[in-house]
This record gives sequence, structure tokens and C-alpha cells, in this order.
Amino acid sequence: MSVTNQVTETIAAVSTAMTNSGIGIVRISGNEALDVLSAMFRPAKKERKVKEIESHTVTYGHIYDGDTMIDEVLVIYMKGPHSYTAEDTVEIDCHGGVLVVKRVLETALKNGARPAEAGEFTKRAFLNGRLDLSQAEAVMELIDSKNEYARKNSLKQLKGSVSEKIGALRKTIIYEIAYIESALDDPEHISLDGYGDHLFDVVKKVKDEIDGLAASADNGRLLSEGIKTVILGKPNAGKSSVLNLLLGEERAIVTDVAGTTRDTLEEHLNLNGISLNLMDTAGIRNTEDIVEKIGVERALNHAEDADLILYVVDSSVALTAEDETIMDMIKDKQAIILLNKSDLAPVVDGAYLEERTKKQVISFSATREFGLSELSDAISGLFFSGSLAFNDEVYITGARQKNAFLKASDSLRQVLSSIEAGMPEDFYSIDLTDAYEALGSITGESVGEDLINEIFSKFCMGK
Repeated sequence: MSVTNQVTETIAAVSTAMTNSGIGIVRISGNEALDVLSAMFRPAKKERKVKEIESHTVTYGHIYDGDTMIDEVLVIYMKGPHSYTAEDTVEIDCHGGVLVVKRVLETALKNGARPAEAGEFTKRAFLNGRLDLSQAEAVMELIDSKNEYARKNSLKQLKGSVSEKIGALRKTIIYEIAYIESALDDPEHISLDGYGDHLFDVVKKVKDEIDGLAASADNGRLLSEGIKTVILGKPNAGKSSVLNLLLGEERAIVTDVAGTTRDTLEEHLNLNGISLNLMDTAGIRNTEDIVEKIGVERALNHAEDADLILYVVDSSVALTAEDETIMDMIKDKQAIILLNKSDLAPVVDGAYLEERTKKQVISFSATREFGLSELSDAISGLFFSGSLAFNDEVYITGARQKNAFLKASDSLRQVLSSIEAGMPEDFYSIDLTDAYEALGSITGESVGEDLINEIFSKFCMGK
């Protein structure tokens, strides 16, 4: 089915979670939304006609399937284009029981609507010009946000922060393309003498801004998905106690027996606004125990893929060969050393650890519960330039957008190379156009139907 045909049909879906709750919402969108509603909704005031309901008002009544009353509801009608999809839209607020919501949806489908596909409401908002593609993707990221910074970043993108930057960059590029084309068509009146030097400066500035946006994608991913954090250390260093302290609950088993943790334990944590995907691992040591050996191998594998390693050292026990192995392992990784059990008489020298590893060492005590704020500051310093104060900076969070920025940057690099090599001006125009198109793919101004369908297929049903 083509995109055009899909947009002309009236669709319906449940827009709230399919679980028992106080309220459930069934959304209907399309030219025949009021017709569908008329066939199933009876206002409590009998003199009111469904098709005479004013836009953006709430109407109380009941949903009927034929002569059978389904539920007592509130109906909100939003006449297009002043709705989320820019189409006539009806939202039915019913009681939130799974069976009730399902029956209301089935009644809507029986009366002329078809089931909406995943993300189709937002897809229609995009196709109808209500949102551009970067804003549409921000909707899903806003829904999936796991911390305050991710929420704010997604909300800024939804309000058009990325779109505005893309628009400004494309405006600069298209001006230069138009100038080159005009000069080539009318060389008697438009001169290109010395133009290469001017264009070099313009392109360099645009490329630097694009490179900065592409580079922000790594921070954006960490903001939205969380920092993959592996807790590493030898047995009895206190790794599980650190995990429990961070989580604020006894999630991991803690004993004095070395090797208690034999497999990885994964948890999600929001630490002062920073999302950590925590992984407690088996203690690193040589062992003949088959099960524990598998756990150690898994710990080492997870450490290889980690964004951050929290290396837990028992400060009350002398360092061993296992510690030396771990210190070698974290040499080229983002890592923070927690000098645990710092409330006890110290045996390990924190200054030595810092000199040996070139990593920050934090005095820590999982039992006395100190060192958490220092850990939070250290993580912020490693991943977010020391500050997570959310200002006007925009973080790119999607791999698709990052790849488009990288493609645009590469095209601009070709322009700079052509200028330095003294190539003809029409070469500049070709690569400038490629950069212009790559940036346009971010906002959806130059994308195909297949890509659009793929993007919105990742959305939840009813959004």
C-alpha cells in the first residue's frame, strides 16, 4: 500500500499501555474520524449531534456497539490541521481496563476505521507537514528517555532545535551553490575571481559545525541509552556492595566468601541525572572452578565492550597480581578507580594507583556510604566535558542522523580539497549539492518512502 493511500484512510489504535489502569485512550485519525465516532458514540445530552461537536472540546457520553453499551467515556475532537496528525482526530478517554479498551477499539474498527500501523500517527504528522523527520524521531526518544537530560534534549529536538541548525546550514550551502551556478551561466556579470578563497572559509566554518554535531552523537547516545558500566575487581573487593549502594537496595548477594558472584548481574541506575547500565561481574582471579571461570571470562568480555569501568579496589588488602592484570586492562579504557573500604586502615596507596593507571582514584566506602557525589562528578567529567548543565547545546542521539552529518562533512571535505587543488568551480557545486542533500535527509526533505517506513516501524503502536 502506498503512503498516499495510507494517509487518506481513517486509522485507529490504542494510544496508552495495554494494561489495567485508570484511563485508556483510543485515538482515531483521518477524514472520516467523526463518521466513525458518530456510529459508536452517544452524547449524554441527547440533543447534541456528534457531527456538531466543536473542535477542541470535551463531550461526555457512552460508547455503543450496536445496542450494547461498552463504556462511559469522554470524547475530545480536534479538527485538522490543529491536531497532532494535522487531520481530523478523535480521542476517546475510556476506563483503562484491557478488555474495555480493546472493545472500544474493536467498535471503531467495525465502524470504518482500520488498525493503525506502528508509528502511523506520527508518520502522518510528518507527511502532513506537522513535524519534520528529526522532530518525529524526537517523539520516540522523548517517550524512551531514561533521565532528565535525555528528556530535555528530546524535547528541544521536538521543538525544532536540530531543524533550525539544519536549516541554517543548508541555507548557507544553497546560497553558494546558487552563486556558482549563476556565475557559470552568466560569467560576464558575475565574477568568480578570488571566489575560491571566500568559499574555503565558508565551507570550513560549516564543516566545523557539522563535525561538532556529529561528535555530539556519542554523548547523545550515552544520554539517551545510558553509559554501559562494568564493575570490575578481584574477589571480595566489594563490587556487589558498591552495586547495592548505587541501587539503594540489596540486589546482589554479599558474603565474605570469595567468588560469591559467578555471573553478571545487570541493573539500570539514574545517578544524579546520569543513566548507568550497571553490570556487576565475577571477581577477576585464576580459578579451577568451572562455573566461576566462565564468570571471569564473561567479566573480561563485558569489560572490553564497556563505556566505563568502575575498578573496585579493597584498600585494606595489599595489591596482588590480579590487580596488576586489571590495571593493565583498563589502561586504554574510560575508567574510575574506587578505593573501597576507605574507612578501614589503609594498605593500598591511592597515589600509586593514580600514577600506575593515570585514572582518577576516589576514596569510597560502600558500608559507610561515602564517595557517591565524587563518583557522579567524575563520570560527568569523563563523558560530558565536566558539566551536564543543559544550555543551548544540542546532542545528536540517532545513528541515522550521525551518519548523515558524517556524509555531509565528507562532501564538504571534498570541496575544500578541490579548492586547494585549483579545480573548476563546477566541481565545488557537485559536492556542495551532495552535502546539502545529506543534511536534508536528517529533516526528511530528501528521503525515500522506504526509509520513512523503516523509521516509523520502530515506533510503538498508537503513537
